[in-house]
Amino acid sequence: LAILMRLRQVCCHLDLLKEHHKPGAYGEPSAKLDVFFELLDEAMDGGHRILVFSQFVSMLKLLRAELDQRGMSYCYLDGSTQDRLEQCQRFNLQPDIPVFLISLKAGGTGLNLTGADMVVHFDPWWNPAVEDQATDRAHRIGQTRPVTVYRLVAMDTLEEKILVMHAQKRELVAGV
Repeated sequence: LAILMRLRQVCCHLDLLKEHHKPGAYGEPSAKLDVFFELLDEAMDGGHRILVFSQFVSMLKLLRAELDQRGMSYCYLDGSTQDRLEQCQRFNLQPDIPVFLISLKAGGTGLNLTGADMVVHFDPWWNPAVEDQATDRAHRIGQTRPVTVYRLVAMDTLEEKILVMHAQKRELVAGV
């Protein structure tokens, strides 16, 4: 399981392998990070507001650092966040905050985030129902816009195999 987790982390960004090198040693961002920021720039140009979910808090911290470097406003929630509801209200009520970075475990249930009309799953999780619950944070009573969902998946990697497993699980549930 530890190796599978490392393979998933490599798909996101090499700096997630902290104990194997100094953070930032690779110098270049990951292809997935590049694609994410292209998507973010296009979304912001279109007036969209985005929920970004990741299983890895360390990935959220890398995204947070890049948003800080770009001078962009955002909200942030992980398991250590003390003011969960305040962060949600701030995002929902302040349209000048385009991004909400959220840990999949900490923010997957119990939140109403209708301020967003776009959801990005930065990395796939083993259980598609957990991702669906996270996506549903934007699909709540009060949502007035269509919600678009993006899943960032590195080609020819374990992440593609996870998506195949998602399809099999969905098929099994539908059959039951």
